[in-house]
Amino acid sequence: MKFEERFDWKLGFVLILFMIISCVALYSAQQSAQYNENFMMKQLVWYVVGGGIIGVMLYFEPDFYKKISWPLYIAGLIALLALVIAPSTIAPVIKGQKSWFVLPGLGSIQPSEFMKVFTILILANVVTNHHERIRVKDLKSDFLLLGKIVGLTLAPLALIMQQPDLGTGLVFIAIMGGMIVISGIRWRVILPIFGTLAAAGTFIIWLAIRFPQILDQYLGVKQYQLGRIYSWLNPEQYSSSEGFQLIRAMRAIGSGQMYGKGIGEREVYLPESHSDFIFSIIGEEYGFIGSCVVLLAFFLFIYRLTTIASRANHKFSTYVIVGLICMIAFHVFQNIGMSIQLLPITGIPLPYISYGGSSLLAFLLAIGLAFSVSYHHRDFMFGEN
Repeated sequence: MKFEERFDWKLGFVLILFMIISCVALYSAQQSAQYNENFMMKQLVWYVVGGGIIGVMLYFEPDFYKKISWPLYIAGLIALLALVIAPSTIAPVIKGQKSWFVLPGLGSIQPSEFMKVFTILILANVVTNHHERIRVKDLKSDFLLLGKIVGLTLAPLALIMQQPDLGTGLVFIAIMGGMIVISGIRWRVILPIFGTLAAAGTFIIWLAIRFPQILDQYLGVKQYQLGRIYSWLNPEQYSSSEGFQLIRAMRAIGSGQMYGKGIGEREVYLPESHSDFIFSIIGEEYGFIGSCVVLLAFFLFIYRLTTIASRANHKFSTYVIVGLICMIAFHVFQNIGMSIQLLPITGIPLPYISYGGSSLLAFLLAIGLAFSVSYHHRDFMFGEN
């Protein structure tokens, strides 16, 4: 088959749509007096670079990415560990987080963004090999596989929480949860664990609201560290501190009403609107209709990834795509949810739309894997190759 017959044009169309939405939103964001950078052009450059990377990734079959999953995972762990022990000259603390390497001539690099993709690859590899080696499934094999998935996820998660970066840590938990569900582990093993974790999380939030002194005494969680939860539940009370961005984001989105104010007609000042709160710009300038277009684009994107996963020739490819779906869906849900007070603010970007070199390149690497799986798809008469 020729290239134009093998290339996934539907996935490519959605990616181009994301690029247009991102550039238009960033053009509006950079008009604010708080910025003097051309975010749109920088984002476009990253898209071009990422497009070239995707073009290279197309020519490698999914089995190649399975072979290099361990080296990538180990390299990612080394990068995260180096970030923890690196001096402030190359790894400065920015807004309370030590999450970036700042290299002369290269700008800032955030290893945790790429580690998400590397973790998905290694989990898909381990789950595939587990099922190939262990044919007879029992509770012992289920707990063994569960231990592998949890252990491989907790290793980078522990290093990321040293930065600390709660938002990125939650993404790893979402990836781990999705891989556990799709891995074939029995539900009688999964449900008690998920139920216990959900109950524990709810109990901790309840303690944070009613008895924060208990968390301070036994877990070392200070009062100021709970500010995001308090500002989420009652942003008006914290309008001058933690709740400032949330109130501004909701005001911007609400003021857009049905059709928005139009491009460049922003009136609500909002810090970091080019990154974490890019959705507020879309809501203000393009209203409910424009916001729905963005949500529809993500729906089409995830639907296409689901289709690719369901028709993949190998279980490894299916697991990889499912991991990518979990990662992207959580990012979308969390980012938009925190902009409308549905969820606490955690500071993670909106995939393919928020400004950021590391995050955008990592998401383009992720979609490159999907392009590879789709590009090398073959139809066989009897199941897998």
